[in-house]
Amino acid sequence: MLDSKSKPTAIAVGRFAPSPSGPLHFGSLLAAVGSYLYNKQQGGKWLLRIEDIDTPRVSPGADSSIMFALEQYGLLWDEQVIYQSQRTERYREIFNQLQQQGLVYGCQCSRKQVNGGGGLYQGTCATLNLHQQKNNPTPLSWRLHAAGVACHFIDTLLGPQQIEPALAQEDYILLRRDGLFSYQLAVVVDDWDQGVTEVIRGADLLSMTPRQQHLFQLLGAEPPLYGHLPLAVTAPGQKLSKQNHASALSNWPVSYTLARALAILGLVLPDELQQAPAPEQLIYALANWRPANIPAAREVITPDFG
Repeated sequence: MLDSKSKPTAIAVGRFAPSPSGPLHFGSLLAAVGSYLYNKQQGGKWLLRIEDIDTPRVSPGADSSIMFALEQYGLLWDEQVIYQSQRTERYREIFNQLQQQGLVYGCQCSRKQVNGGGGLYQGTCATLNLHQQKNNPTPLSWRLHAAGVACHFIDTLLGPQQIEPALAQEDYILLRRDGLFSYQLAVVVDDWDQGVTEVIRGADLLSMTPRQQHLFQLLGAEPPLYGHLPLAVTAPGQKLSKQNHASALSNWPVSYTLARALAILGLVLPDELQQAPAPEQLIYALANWRPANIPAAREVITPDFG
């Protein structure tokens, strides 16, 4: 178990945390490169975490494939790789703590019911005081009382952000009815335990930032800084993702692909480096890339990588 009390405080710590549901694709590479450059330019650590908490979605061997791809692109991580699936005891400890504080309640609503109410949970079970019974054929999910979640934050890359209050303050699930802990709980506990100081990730997770900052505060911990990068999309609103069957990076030349990622992040390599090995491209990027040059757009169309 990681010890949050011994986490580093004097050095920047970033992380890349892919889900092993398939091979690395261009959208994930974009997030990895942005996170790597942001932290390494500060002389910090860059950690790799495999977010396999949603075990039904895990593809066998995907973690090894992702790590191999990162190595090919010169994106070498520091310290031991952490797997969420090996940290359920820690998540249970934090969940129990929140439950003892009266911050968690049982919910019997199905996803269909929530979607029928507009897609955001309306707090239907918040006052019912439901308890899981051994002979109850319908397991409960467990939600966090989200009162007090701020609707705004300062994004370290995009500046002031305002999130729709109904989304920011939704009572979200910490423990699913199938017994698996949610991403929202695991990601905060992991970032806390690993001493992460900067979270640089895709803009698809921007709206989740206020609830994660709030959970840090409930745990008595200092939230990291959050910065969000443009999403690679095949068409407006159609992000590259494993669910959308995005093409694996192995289908594209490494030098070409890394040069494209750097260009999207605001750094066009000189002609003599366009076909250079990835480590050479990264050396140049570390010396010349500036976060301020990242486009303010939330999406960048890259249909060839779809």
